[in-house]
Amino acid sequence: MAALPVPLPSAKMAAVDKRRPAVAPAASFPDSGRPAVSQAAATPESDEDFLRQVGVTEMLRAALLKVLEARPEEPIAFLAHYFENMGLRSPASGGAGEPPGQLLLQQQRLGRALWHLRLAHHSQRTAFNNNVGVAYECLSASGRKKKPGLDGRTYSELLKRVCRDGEAPEEVVAPLLRKIQCRDHEAVPLGVFRAGMLTCFVLLEFVARAGALFQLLEDPALAVADRRVGQAVLDTLEGALQAGDGPAAPARYLEAGSRLGPDSLALAMDRALGARRPGAPMTREEFLEKAAALFIAKVKPVG
Repeated sequence: MAALPVPLPSAKMAAVDKRRPAVAPAASFPDSGRPAVSQAAATPESDEDFLRQVGVTEMLRAALLKVLEARPEEPIAFLAHYFENMGLRSPASGGAGEPPGQLLLQQQRLGRALWHLRLAHHSQRTAFNNNVGVAYECLSASGRKKKPGLDGRTYSELLKRVCRDGEAPEEVVAPLLRKIQCRDHEAVPLGVFRAGMLTCFVLLEFVARAGALFQLLEDPALAVADRRVGQAVLDTLEGALQAGDGPAAPARYLEAGSRLGPDSLALAMDRALGARRPGAPMTREEFLEKAAALFIAKVKPVG
């Protein structure tokens, strides 16, 4: 049987083939998730484009803005902590995917929120309020079985963490926590959250200043102060706080306590020492507890 002749391509078919676009080689997707093509077909990608595509440029920009906002004394250590906390947001750490354990996820969120709250001093009002908002969002992130929002239990736990990490005596801050805590299942709005965090940080600074003041009053050998002198100083401090009566922020009471001049303190101490009554000792713990009580009496309770 004779073989059939093979038709040769006509000139018209050849012209059509020339007009067809070249088929690009199929891109493969390695483990990194970025499409990989052959070296010959790949378009040259600059270093700048690569950093922008993977999100490094935006991440570094945000980190530098945080440094400029907080102006820490040790910027390198600040950045190290910043990137460490950035890692806690990844799905592998339970931030967005299914958590390895609800308790672990909660502790991660509390730690991240606390870190943001410490980025700026409360006197830096704009920066502090911005960080409070970020901390609120960290704690309000919803899981798969929870609605978004912040409950009183998480809010109260963060208040305790702030006071505990501030190294204030528990008996000093306990009355404040009872005043500004919320019920476990109560919804906590951002305004209440901001006021509670600010009040805690101001109280910690107030107690630290009271401790420095007691150090000037105490007998180094006995580690106690004369009760008459200590009470006179507390009375002067109370008078300074009462001078700021009215609707004022907690920071205002801190400013009122700072206005205690050396002359007024020296006069109060001279009057106390001039009394003929024998002076009993006053411990540091008692002095701090009474000083904190003056501040806490000015704080408006939640609800």
